[in-house]
Amino acid sequence: MRFDAFSFGTITIDGVTYPHDVVIANGQVRKRSKKPSKKFRDAYGHTPLSIEEEIPWDCRRLVIGTGGGALPVMPEVRREAERRGIELIVRPTAEAIDLLQEQHKHTNAILHLTC
Repeated sequence: MRFDAFSFGTITIDGVTYPHDVVIANGQVRKRSKKPSKKFRDAYGHTPLSIEEEIPWDCRRLVIGTGGGALPVMPEVRREAERRGIELIVRPTAEAIDLLQEQHKHTNAILHLTC
């Protein structure tokens, strides 16, 4: 997987530009569906990453890119990763991309592209 470009609101992966948050699971890229997490927005001031989303748990390491650092990750997500024995790495998206470029075997990701 090649990360060609990243800027506020867009990311280009393997030559394809995505104008929305993405989920990378087993080498496949799809749009992040935030709808299940929107009900928690008032409590966090921003739509968080919640356990109710389709999180790609089938990995050894899950990298979450928080945009500029504003994406909240709910405690339930952290607990579930620990329960499953998955290394959870939460970083601003630019740093998350750097990690993904260095090592991506057995790694899935959720990348927030704004905030």
